[in-house]
Amino acid sequence: MEKKWWKEAVVYEIYTKSFCDSDGDGLGDLKGVMSKLPMLKELGIDCIWFTPIYKSPQVDNGYDVADYQDIEPDYGTLDDFKKLLDTAHSMGIKIIMDMVLNHSSDEHYWFQESRKSKDNPYRNYYIWQPPKADGSEPNNWGNRFREGNGSAWEFDELTGEYYLHQYSKKMPDLNWEYKPLREEIYKMLNWWLDMGVDGFRLDIFTRLKKPAGFPDATVASSPELDRNGFVLDNNMCTNVEGIHEILHEINRNVFGIRPCMTVGEGSGVTYENALTFVKAEREEIDMVYHFQLAARKRPPFTVESFRKIQSEWMKVIENNGWAVQYLSNHDSQRHVSRYGNDKEFRKESAKALATLTLTCPGTPFLYQGEEIGMVNVEYDDISDYNCCYTIGDYHSMIANGKTKEEAMAFIVPRSRDNARTPYQWNGSENAGFTTGKPWIKVNPKYTDINLEKDMKDPDSIFAYYKKAIALRKEHPAIIEGNLKFHLENDPQIIMYTRECEKETLLVIVNLSDNNAKLDIPEEIKSNKWERLITNRENIAPSLDGNTDVLPWNVEVYKKL
Repeated sequence: MEKKWWKEAVVYEIYTKSFCDSDGDGLGDLKGVMSKLPMLKELGIDCIWFTPIYKSPQVDNGYDVADYQDIEPDYGTLDDFKKLLDTAHSMGIKIIMDMVLNHSSDEHYWFQESRKSKDNPYRNYYIWQPPKADGSEPNNWGNRFREGNGSAWEFDELTGEYYLHQYSKKMPDLNWEYKPLREEIYKMLNWWLDMGVDGFRLDIFTRLKKPAGFPDATVASSPELDRNGFVLDNNMCTNVEGIHEILHEINRNVFGIRPCMTVGEGSGVTYENALTFVKAEREEIDMVYHFQLAARKRPPFTVESFRKIQSEWMKVIENNGWAVQYLSNHDSQRHVSRYGNDKEFRKESAKALATLTLTCPGTPFLYQGEEIGMVNVEYDDISDYNCCYTIGDYHSMIANGKTKEEAMAFIVPRSRDNARTPYQWNGSENAGFTTGKPWIKVNPKYTDINLEKDMKDPDSIFAYYKKAIALRKEHPAIIEGNLKFHLENDPQIIMYTRECEKETLLVIVNLSDNNAKLDIPEEIKSNKWERLITNRENIAPSLDGNTDVLPWNVEVYKKL
């Protein structure tokens, strides 16, 4: 296996707005992040991924970029970022930036120029189309935020044409067919690399290419995706023929000529097509997210589905590709609430899920707060929510006759705001996040769940994450070993070995709230094992026969 730093790294995602506020304005900022770098170093992470921190009107919390080469003033300055970058590097922590290349803000200079006239030099930086003969939208595509009348096209009276926006009308889609735009983007990406950043996370990279001719969508992926007659087909602008040529060209101009890590995020990526993006010989990107385990609207994974999905992605790795391991991020619920038990077994299930993330094949991406077991929040009113999807879903349900109670019951567990509540540093007011009024309400459970409390407890979730991250660094089987599942019909127990030439590790997890009978396979019984890590120090299941495993118990062993 070719040695690359990002294969061995543990990446930590920072949602700056909710991480740490240094100046009391209620918004997290770069100086706040700087002050917490020692904590991240102690945790053991190798790389920080920043969600967008560029200048932005914050329609979608920074995913609407107004200037790709400046920092959002609420977060600080470019000098603040450079100091943070240098400090992180001095501590052995790399930095990757979130690049939103499907669309920009309508306040970006490019778009302000583009809309001025049809012959403006920036006109073709965006996707403009004339109205149909009756003055209506160019096609029936719907936007993803349920905005306005539901169309993905917005009419601009200044030039009498429509522009495409798959998301908010404040977020017009960029036109990747236009060479001057592509060259401008390559120049910008190289500018960040020249500064010293170590790579990029590519937001919705599978939607850069649009279908030729902009044909009507025919069938919505599900009834809820109908936008007042405008149709949201998740496949319409996803993995369109020509996407690989775009990615290869970016690689040829940026990624492939610099020491740079790239990870793509976008719908339509499965283990079946992943190698077309990440196989080294393709010269496109290094690894991709997938949504087969962590997706807001998909049911939580089962023991059976976990085995199946991990086995499928192991095939990608075996064929000279790479994978990402994660169970939550800024677009999801808190994973201990969704996949674990955030009440009776919060600590045990948080540790079990951490073990799965950190010992399965691929690069683990951790999300701020999971290392202390932060949980979902339950706001009482829609006015407390910020997420565009959440607000859109709520009002759509009310318009379709649902009661407030029914709409809230649907949105509360699914909202992206579950992951976006401020980091819980301590038990003081506002969880130590800010001395001012936080931009979004703090989860009221912060008095019980916070880092300061975890730091005082040697058996805390934070302490376990430190051990599990250290374990990953010490044992080559986790990085380069194969993956073999055992007890493949067991409904509660996940058991797998990670084996390379140097060693064999055994991982056992009871993914349930109940005791589980562990029927040890003969090939495990016949060997001697050393216990490396557990979330139940005083109880060790026997590996020489049938034994009970307690709820959410996790054990990792090394073969002697």
